[in-house]
Amino acid sequence: MRWQRALGADAVRVWAPWRGEAAPGGARLVELQRAEDAARYTTVVLAVFGVAQDTPRTPSEQARFCGYARRALAVVHDARAVVVWNEANSPTYWNGTPAEYEAVLARCYDALHRRGVTVLDSTASAHAPEAFLRAVAAAYRRSGRTRPLVDAFGHNPYPRTPAESPAARHAVGFVGVGDYARLRLTLRAFGTPDVWYLEDGYQSSVPHQLRTHYDGRENVATLTPGLQARLLRSAIALAACQPHVRAFFNFELVDETRLAGWQSGLVWRGVHRKPAAGAFAAAPRTCK
Repeated sequence: MRWQRALGADAVRVWAPWRGEAAPGGARLVELQRAEDAARYTTVVLAVFGVAQDTPRTPSEQARFCGYARRALAVVHDARAVVVWNEANSPTYWNGTPAEYEAVLARCYDALHRRGVTVLDSTASAHAPEAFLRAVAAAYRRSGRTRPLVDAFGHNPYPRTPAESPAARHAVGFVGVGDYARLRLTLRAFGTPDVWYLEDGYQSSVPHQLRTHYDGRENVATLTPGLQARLLRSAIALAACQPHVRAFFNFELVDETRLAGWQSGLVWRGVHRKPAAGAFAAAPRTCK
């Protein structure tokens, strides 16, 4: 919380991984209780999801997942938003059809929606998010449902390459921050909902003197800390000028220890601020 306040971040996304359980327990329950403590001081967004092998495809599995999400939200009672699954168009996280995701969204919306809580979906920049969302919309129409599926749409607009400008535009099949207009056209099928950028980030290199805080080997190209800062600031500034975009989350606050993981944090391991920390704090929150 100290770092978060110092950097001017007014929200945090908390993961609640699901592996088929009926309710959170053990260490997961302790983590959610800590998230509720944090919710007294900041906006908490609860993300409930599994990986591809956990996909709830049958009605009974979907009921079990949504029940777990409802119980998790009951623990983090002061959470202000809940994300139903993560990157549902990605084969890493979802092993079902768009129609099955529509069914999960519908069931979970009815279980989770209440005053003061925003229910979101989640899509990835790659893996044809537009086609996936159109298929979800088609299933929604076929269902005859009149209630919404979500209150706002979550999207993770990572760049196609590590050093790509946030303003870059892409062909159909990839939706980054610069492709916002295409995303909005796709979302017309659901009305005109708000958009939350739930994950974005640029990985920086690790200074030699801090390598002792990291393990393994880097597996992708990284940026200089200065370039990471410039790209992050540009991404936030661009998002601030996009109508209906209500949130931008940097992934993550502190680098992962594994170099094969993500070093897109605002803080290096060892608790040293990156230039990106200052860029994040100074980035415009409104369009200029």
